[in-house]
Amino acid sequence: MGHLTCRVCGVCLFVILVVGAGATQPNQASLRVLVTNDDGVGTLGIQTLATALRRVADEVVVVAPDGNRSGSSHASSTGTPVIVQEMRDGNRVLGYGINGFPADAVRFGILELGGERGFDLVVSGINRGANVGTVAHLSGTVGAAMEALYLGVPAVAVSQDSGSTDYALAASLTVDLVDRLTPEGLPVGVVLSINVPSDDPDEIRGVVAAPMGGSYLDMTGYDRVDASTGVAGTYVLNRGGSADFAAGTDSRAYDDGFITITPLRFDWTDHPVVGLVNRLGLTVPGR
Repeated sequence: MGHLTCRVCGVCLFVILVVGAGATQPNQASLRVLVTNDDGVGTLGIQTLATALRRVADEVVVVAPDGNRSGSSHASSTGTPVIVQEMRDGNRVLGYGINGFPADAVRFGILELGGERGFDLVVSGINRGANVGTVAHLSGTVGAAMEALYLGVPAVAVSQDSGSTDYALAASLTVDLVDRLTPEGLPVGVVLSINVPSDDPDEIRGVVAAPMGGSYLDMTGYDRVDASTGVAGTYVLNRGGSADFAAGTDSRAYDDGFITITPLRFDWTDHPVVGLVNRLGLTVPGR
């Protein structure tokens, strides 16, 4: 399949230029998938995703927080007992709910439910709200996928604009990506972070792979909401919006109406600065 250059953001479009929600044909590879999120095991996003992944996977296991843990990044409940419950909606089993964070759910799933077979892939989502740009560092959805990498399992994180409530398109795109990648071999040591700007295919201009861009959230300070004096008191974070995104980034492409796919690595090292610090000639104090 050929690649096209996007005049809008200067990066390559791939996979799908006209996005639909049709089912893909499953490949012949055996695939066992662990599904999680940070919004809670009973939410529509994760259940739509799990159902869709069953089209291409031999087994889909759902383990997620028992309630909303949005914005928890890679937090975990280390040292605290973990309570796991089978979650149901009437007679329908939704999966396992855990009283910790998304990373806890992935850790429990891989270490306790993986068994000898293990999991081939962890898919985190579908999150309600975009995790494009540097906001990904704050995301429990992405943090859960990063925990999978830490434990040696490839991962995909999927997020959708908070104003969109139908997750079928995002789920279908995720299944298509997984189905196409499985015969080639899922990327090792990489989270593929998908961000979908709309649930209406007519509003989406295409699919683009792009590097991480800037944050669409602007933390401007805190508003005091009580009558106390001094520093001690009650505050609410004041968050604004930002749209100053560099060309060629996922933030710009998403803002321009593209589904974005950003490969993220666990290693945050800035290698040029390693050399800079080594050239400073620092020595051990007192020696």
